[in-house]
Amino acid sequence: MSAYEQWQAANNRYLAAQLASLRDRMGRLAGADTAVVQTAPAAEVSATPPRDSRLRRLFRRDAHACDTPSSTPSPAVSSAPAVHEAISDDAEVTPALVVLAQRLGLSDFERDLLLLCAAMELDTRIALLCARAQHDASKPYPTFALAMALFDQPAWDAMSPERPLRYWRLIEISQLSAQPLVGSALRADERIVSYLKGANYLDDRVAPLLNPLPDQPVGLPASQGAAADTILRRLHAAPASAVPIVQLLGADAPSKQLVAAHVAAALDVRIYRIGADGIPGVLADQETLLRLWQRECALLPLALYIDALDTDRLGAAGVALQRALARFGGLVFLDVREPWPGLDRATLPIDIAKPTPAEQRQLWLDAIGEEHAQAASRPAVHFDFDATTIRNAAGATLALARDDPAQLPALLWAQCLACARPVLDQLAQPVEAKARWDDLELPAAEKSLLRQIADQVEHRGTVYDDWGFRAQMNRGLGISVLFSGESGTGKTMAAEVIANELGLLLYRIDLSAVVNKYIGETEKNLRRLFDAAEGGGAILLFDEADALFGKRGEVKDSHDRYSNIEVNYLLQRMEAFRGLAILATNMKSALDHAFLRRLRFIVRFPFPGVVEREAIWRKALPAAIDTGVIDFARLARFNLTGASIHSIALNAAFLAARARMPLGMPMLLDAARCEFRKLEKPVNETDFRWLERAENGT
Repeated sequence: MSAYEQWQAANNRYLAAQLASLRDRMGRLAGADTAVVQTAPAAEVSATPPRDSRLRRLFRRDAHACDTPSSTPSPAVSSAPAVHEAISDDAEVTPALVVLAQRLGLSDFERDLLLLCAAMELDTRIALLCARAQHDASKPYPTFALAMALFDQPAWDAMSPERPLRYWRLIEISQLSAQPLVGSALRADERIVSYLKGANYLDDRVAPLLNPLPDQPVGLPASQGAAADTILRRLHAAPASAVPIVQLLGADAPSKQLVAAHVAAALDVRIYRIGADGIPGVLADQETLLRLWQRECALLPLALYIDALDTDRLGAAGVALQRALARFGGLVFLDVREPWPGLDRATLPIDIAKPTPAEQRQLWLDAIGEEHAQAASRPAVHFDFDATTIRNAAGATLALARDDPAQLPALLWAQCLACARPVLDQLAQPVEAKARWDDLELPAAEKSLLRQIADQVEHRGTVYDDWGFRAQMNRGLGISVLFSGESGTGKTMAAEVIANELGLLLYRIDLSAVVNKYIGETEKNLRRLFDAAEGGGAILLFDEADALFGKRGEVKDSHDRYSNIEVNYLLQRMEAFRGLAILATNMKSALDHAFLRRLRFIVRFPFPGVVEREAIWRKALPAAIDTGVIDFARLARFNLTGASIHSIALNAAFLAARARMPLGMPMLLDAARCEFRKLEKPVNETDFRWLERAENGT
């Protein structure tokens, strides 16, 4: 028989003896023989053993359910040891009722009163005895008046809202409007009755608001392990009555959850997560949640992880959370970006970041295996993933590559892109990168700059980490590039070429989704965008960048002041960004000079000359299209950008498809005339006339 089964048998015997004594007392009070009632007591029925064998220690006399009890216990709650010892199979155990009375500070009379209420669920004879003992057939239920007459040393204050029975919601009172309190029906809370029988589970009024953090069977990276050790040292050093709230600072929630889970495992407590918006704003509902959670911390080894990463401290959810923080029992982790000062409970702020680049490289290597060292090193350079994402991506890749190990590098890269894309898709527009180097028609100097940009992104791991430049730099680890030139000169195509060359995702920033008229919202959107891009290794393309990065103006009113704050934030965030950000504009002069100074490269996209335009015309017509004689030299004389040339070629192709004829010069010239009119350029009809004899050479 296991230790729990032994305890369960002893607990059932204890309850049976207590119920027998209770029936005897009630029988003597009623002046009746209890033997006339033949129904078997429910206390002789075993409760279902808890699924977690660790719950054995919950019923040890000298152990507390949580290593870190509430810093603000009710005055009615007796103190308990802050740190419990592991329980062995032969450890001394105590009946659940006695443990409950010790942990929640019940007096002997209050304990007996709770047993009387619970007996209604445990023994079917109690209802009849209640009616007989009260000499009232309409009262087959316990009352406070019955308890006062039944038990020794009765205390009137047991029914006070400040005493444990009502403070911890151990009993429920059904008081009708005109009924006195002492005569009202009392009922034991369902959760408490189950606890007395040895079935210890999270209260179902609290459970729907919480999600358990998954167990973390693997170790932490060194940097995060050091943070977890610091937290543990501070918790062990803190007095039991003043356990601090652990404020986990930073932008990476998965890493913070990983650290919190390891701390909870070291303390042998279960950790549950709740969102800040899950804290009720209505005071009555919030009070119920707080009381129940404090009670659960006394009955179970629990810790709470509150997700307030994107919570506005001054908003409704933030205010409700701050009001509740001081009274949450047990160990509390608060997930925020920056410290929340002025809380009514001691705090321990500690920064939690993603694993360092060197640690990420080792995580990839450990997950993929030494035989795939080359494939494991590339994701560490371009992606900034947390430890859990790395292990999950590596595991999925190994499963896919089981039949063809040679495909592992390509599958691993595709898996990394798949991990990065969902977050970014909510913030920006993905651009499918199809263009290649041969599609660009630029002067040699500009093309060389573009190749340098791609090379710096590809080899930044070697320069920053292997050669030690990262240790000397705090900012400027990313690459900020400006593409300037008239609309249609190839700026977006160049961004596609770089993304295609590197195999990275390219996202165009939608200004309507970023810029917000409400104060502070633009900065919040940009912060989320940069954080997501940094983690996923994506290339950001800010089209029409002058709308976001314009010059700071003179402050004439509050709108000007906050507009300048947004520009200042952009300048700082761009400098701290560790990825590739491309800004495209046809108004370079409108950009702030302080921003231009921070750029790594400025690439000018000139208006294409005749030679470049002819090359663009030749590439604009796919090889699969059926064409007649095309005079590319004549077409190149039209003063147009590459974007206009591609638009003309596409419109002419539709004209040919409608006419069911090969694409010829008349169609191209007709489409060119329409393009000139669209651009409001002067149209000379002789430039758009095509004579058949010229084509035939006659």
